Amino acid sequence: MKAIRIEGGQPLYIEAQEPGTDGVRIKVASSSICGSDLHMVNAGWAEGRILGHEFAGVTDDGTAVTVQPNFGCGKCHSCEQGYTAHCDEGTVYFGVFTDGGMAEYVRVPEAAVFPLPTGIQLADACLMEPLAVSAHGLNRARVTEKDRVLVVGAGPIGLAAAAILKSRGMTYDITARYEHQKQAAELLGGNTEPSGHYDVVVDAVGNTASIAEAIQHCKPMGRIAFVGTLWEDASIDMSFCSKEIELIAATTYRSVHPKGEFHEAGKALSAVPEIARALISHRFPLEAASEAFTTANNRASGAIKVAFEL
Repeated sequence: MKAIRIEGGQPLYIEAQEPGTDGVRIKVASSSICGSDLHMVNAGWAEGRILGHEFAGVTDDGTAVTVQPNFGCGKCHSCEQGYTAHCDEGTVYFGVFTDGGMAEYVRVPEAAVFPLPTGIQLADACLMEPLAVSAHGLNRARVTEKDRVLVVGAGPIGLAAAAILKSRGMTYDITARYEHQKQAAELLGGNTEPSGHYDVVVDAVGNTASIAEAIQHCKPMGRIAFVGTLWEDASIDMSFCSKEIELIAATTYRSVHPKGEFHEAGKALSAVPEIARALISHRFPLEAASEAFTTANNRASGAIKVAFEL
């Protein structure tokens, strides 16, 4: 089968064996590059791995699905509540700890399979996972329609948060570094000229500078939803304490569960056609692995979300 494997710090298009016989076989239709994929490659953590935790495809019986890429024992309290990322036995993460969806075929446990709602194109369904991440961040921060919200950063996760806010019928402001990000944010109804203080600030970047910006814009006793992953240590200045701000970390999501964020992600992607147009800036075949990763690594080039179509 066609696949992309990281070898010598580079994404290589290869011919690989199909995965074994355990689990549900999925013929992948779309798979996108996450910022964490780029960090793992650059840090040397992805050697020998087929990456891809944002993907969708079709099962052998013809069902269009996406995949919750982390799963646990299914029996502990965290798993029963849908928080498989916090499984007592340790979570398994497709495309991170084991081979993922940048390939023609992948096999996953049945519990990780999420049938796509009507109206979602398979080419766009790789967005379900990042949308669920952002929905989880907003839910963790207890965002309601009464809140004035700012999103710091108009990269893929920031725009995914914007998309969820739009699907909820909420107005919001958002900061954008590049012109193409500004255009994408405006397509999703965001105001790109922030002013004043906010009840909730969503930090979708994850570094010292973005934290400082979030603190600056957050009102006293307000909330910061931290959905940007820290890949290196960051510092927080004294104003965080003096303003009595609540900092709320969020990663992954409440998984395939009746109250899980994949349900909200599906509703949003189905109801708001602008989401795919705003987030997916480039599409490549697997054979163009090197070009795709080079594009994704250069935000200034116009890249937002780079996706593979199979």
